[in-house]
Amino acid sequence: MICSFNNDYSEGAHPSILQAMLESNLEQNDGYGLDAHSERARASILRELDRTDADIHFIPGGTQTNLLAIAAALRPHQAVVCAQTGHINVHETGAIEATGHKVLGMESPDGKLTPALIQAALDRHTDEHMVQPKMVYVSNSTEVGTQYTKAELEALSRFCRLHSLYLFLDGARLGSALTSPDNDLTMADLARLTDLFYIGGTKNGALFGEALVILHPDLKPDFRFLIKQRGAMMAKGWLLGLQFEHLFQNGLFYALAAHANEMAARLRAGITACGYPFRWESATNQLFPILPNPVMEALAEDFLFSTQEIVDQDHTCVRLVTSWATKPEYVEAFLEALKKLA
Repeated sequence: MICSFNNDYSEGAHPSILQAMLESNLEQNDGYGLDAHSERARASILRELDRTDADIHFIPGGTQTNLLAIAAALRPHQAVVCAQTGHINVHETGAIEATGHKVLGMESPDGKLTPALIQAALDRHTDEHMVQPKMVYVSNSTEVGTQYTKAELEALSRFCRLHSLYLFLDGARLGSALTSPDNDLTMADLARLTDLFYIGGTKNGALFGEALVILHPDLKPDFRFLIKQRGAMMAKGWLLGLQFEHLFQNGLFYALAAHANEMAARLRAGITACGYPFRWESATNQLFPILPNPVMEALAEDFLFSTQEIVDQDHTCVRLVTSWATKPEYVEAFLEALKKLA
């Protein structure tokens, strides 16, 4: 059997979530996210946020969540700023541009935005002959496994509010970021510092689904109309709500993410011990080691992973991703193979 480190959605869902879905299978629920499961899930998330004034919508997938959030916030002439590696810039097939909004990708050495990078985007777009930057998009963790500190997010929040920019945080891998040993942020901090963000379920033990949290009052009205118009409103919406209801019972959301991080930490330590460097330093569940091409090719015979970028003619940066379901024996097998090749 080939062991996969290709992504964190290779497996279906945590067994307890599947069991909860089975047990509720013959219930008769209201549709379109107006059911009791979704209401209980919203209440649980509000407790995590230490807020009562957030609107929470359950959306089937991450790309839909991103385009809904951005399309709701921007007027036709406005654009969104992100790191060049941002998911909306490189992995969503122009979904944001298809809503009529330009994505302004800024070069960043670590996948993170800073006030200086956002200011550079503002400086380049000065009048009505160009699009107007109005939203800042960040992800935590980022597409290259890095994460924001509280100080960094506070600086971004201050800058955005000073310049009347919406701050939107993509949380597809938020669980991994919040349970990382380097983390000093909480859900309540995100609710305080952003205008909207989402909590990823697809990549953290759910069968599918994301929970979009809207804080800014101007973005709340009529959002359900937009969900329906964009084809993201599930008739059987309780299947989304039930999963988030379960994820936020007894700390399951955090436990699953912590397991993924622990498996990545073991990989990181073993790869480091073999003497291989990393393209980016990451304490989350995505790792980017730089390997000699013969080593990479030999590993690919027994393990699934993706190529990130060619470093030079002899070395390649690969991406290894662990998940809530990664088995310790998969990690040990990978490291044993790497030791033999090294």
